[in-house]
Amino acid sequence: MNETGFCCAGCAYVYRLVHEHGLAGYYRIKDDVTVPADTAVFQPRDYGWLESAQQQADAAPVPVPELAVDVQGISCAGCVWLIERIFQQQPGARDVIVNPQYGTMRMRWVRGEFSAARFAATLQGFGYLIGPAGETPVEPEARRLVKRIGLCAAFAMNVMLYALPNYFGMESTFEWAGLFALLALVFGTLSFLVGGTYFVGRAFRALREGAMHIDLPIAIGVVGAYLGSLYGWLADQERFVYFDFVSTFILLMLIGRWAQVAAVERNQRRLLSQQPKPQRVRLADGGEVPPEQLASGQGIALSTGQTLPVESRLESEGAAFSLASINGEAEPRNFHRGQRIPAGAVNVTRRELRLTTMQTWDESLLAQLLLPGQRASERHRLLEQIVRGYLIAIIGLATLSGVGWWLMAADPLQTWSVVTAVLVVSCPCAIGLAFPLADEMATVALRRRGVFIREDDLWSKLARVRTLAFDKTGTLTLETPTLQNPHVLRELDETARGALLALSSDNPHPVSQCLRENLLAFGRIEAVAGEVRETVGFGVELGPWSLGRAGWRNDRTGSDTVFARDGEVLARFRFVDAVRSDARAEVAELHRRGFEIFILSGDNEQKVRAMAGDLGLPASRALGAMTPQAKAAWMDARPHADTMMLGDGANDSLAFDRALVRGTPVIHRGILERKADFYYLGRGISGLRALFDIDRVRRRTQIVILVFSIVYNLVAVGLAVAGRMNPLLAAALMPINSLITLALVTGGMRPAFAR
Repeated sequence: MNETGFCCAGCAYVYRLVHEHGLAGYYRIKDDVTVPADTAVFQPRDYGWLESAQQQADAAPVPVPELAVDVQGISCAGCVWLIERIFQQQPGARDVIVNPQYGTMRMRWVRGEFSAARFAATLQGFGYLIGPAGETPVEPEARRLVKRIGLCAAFAMNVMLYALPNYFGMESTFEWAGLFALLALVFGTLSFLVGGTYFVGRAFRALREGAMHIDLPIAIGVVGAYLGSLYGWLADQERFVYFDFVSTFILLMLIGRWAQVAAVERNQRRLLSQQPKPQRVRLADGGEVPPEQLASGQGIALSTGQTLPVESRLESEGAAFSLASINGEAEPRNFHRGQRIPAGAVNVTRRELRLTTMQTWDESLLAQLLLPGQRASERHRLLEQIVRGYLIAIIGLATLSGVGWWLMAADPLQTWSVVTAVLVVSCPCAIGLAFPLADEMATVALRRRGVFIREDDLWSKLARVRTLAFDKTGTLTLETPTLQNPHVLRELDETARGALLALSSDNPHPVSQCLRENLLAFGRIEAVAGEVRETVGFGVELGPWSLGRAGWRNDRTGSDTVFARDGEVLARFRFVDAVRSDARAEVAELHRRGFEIFILSGDNEQKVRAMAGDLGLPASRALGAMTPQAKAAWMDARPHADTMMLGDGANDSLAFDRALVRGTPVIHRGILERKADFYYLGRGISGLRALFDIDRVRRRTQIVILVFSIVYNLVAVGLAVAGRMNPLLAAALMPINSLITLALVTGGMRPAFAR
């Protein structure tokens, strides 16, 4: 907590903004757990693409223009309510439809009155980012499963309705017995066609790829039980009829699968499906072209906050560029006319710059770093071994039982009855229902700690991680510097705060962003009007007000940033590129657990080693001055595929593609979040330890479930092999087994929710 009572300036700002807009009802609707506001609420963001999209919509020959976009940050019904209310407060707004299922928004407005860019900037202040609409959204698997679950639940209830009279003594000679049996067949068949084929199809596709998928034993159990029941109905052999088992088992397996995918899909929907493409580049002689059409030797103009798409030569007198996302340097670097500026550098000068390109887009480092990473989904080797062992055991037992009963009784009906019973009662609930449920509960528990799983194969890889490789700037440190003496802001009068806000606004320099964050967290401030002038490398001025290096517009010297009026110092601000609040304790604990920890940074080696020493890491684990290619080469040189890479910028992209597990603390840059297996939000890194802790609880729970499943199957299959299993006993054992399994899951995963 800071002076405002919030964990960070972002949360304080959003809280104040919600109340200023009269939207305090959001706090009664939202989820109980809310992650901290991202620093993106303060950072300049280009909405030129949105203005162009609105212009096209306004030009369309329709009575009411409309536009579809994607929204990042929707997590609950409260978010939908908040976005709708903010839209209604915009001039010219007509109606908006927010779809949290797909993370999309469709808005309609009055021509000439509504500004989509202004609305997007307002939403950004509340923590929601707008991006271009992606491709027509494919219906999420969880939603398709819900439809199957609804139908199969109805079918299962109907099957049980017509099967129960038989269990309670209905004679086969009863006039309605034949109809009841027929209806049980019909609804059991519908259940198989709607739900059973889901598992059969997936199992078949996995076999074609040479994998033993979790759906294979489920498919065998469903097919065996259904075919045996169909034969029993046709042959009028009641001991073969398990339609109630078939329908109930399919329903439970569908619920387990839904639990596995729902939480992961929810985390994926928090991100934009498509980021704005690199901004069109304005040519020096007029006109605009996309970066892909740039040629070497062209003159271009680069506005404040814009990213340089290709390496270029500076033609303006002087400028400051941020290289943080390319080489990890925290401090902006000053360049002079004639110097080469690398691709990916961000203009943090308060004026437009002139440059001459020196390469094409295809030759640009930025183009290489923005390429989407392609990596096949990780196969769950342990689960495949469990599935293989299960199948070998059950099919082997069924075969041996059939042979044994044939030799003893020479009765084909009795033999087939035993084989069917073995396939029916060997219920794979542990891996079909309990394993996915444990995964889903682990995902939910992590979400409460600000960690969001994006790829469901993450769980199969975590146990193999032995090395943690951290980027420095923005990963071990915060994205912007930390103001060490924020109390100084309270000592300024209202006019001085307004001048300071004007000097720090519309300025992508890290120091200006930090000051603006802290100022906005205090409350509404009216910025002083006037033209802000900049002296590159020194500071900015607005009339008598100045903000910049000590000694620039006053007679004091030092390393602080000085705010002055007419040369009189009003405040001295101390900034530090500090590590995240809990980094020292978390790194020490991770090291104690046996993880090898490295820092891979493009920043200079002295700074990287100093941070390593601050974190208690040896200098040999601190690697500085690393290019993106050097980071990737370091990954390739690792003797084992056991590394988790934690990064936030484009310079980590190539290393991300080679890491076993990938995580990022930043989800608004559109670079790494789409590649990450997980992302974590907040001002610390405690989510990493939570990830390993909860995975340990999950694996321990699954082992307990597996042991119980083995014991259950020994008992149930033993009864079936002995010829003592009948449909009534199977119908009783299956729900009992499922209930006990679910109780083991919920009890075993309870420690994951303890804080």
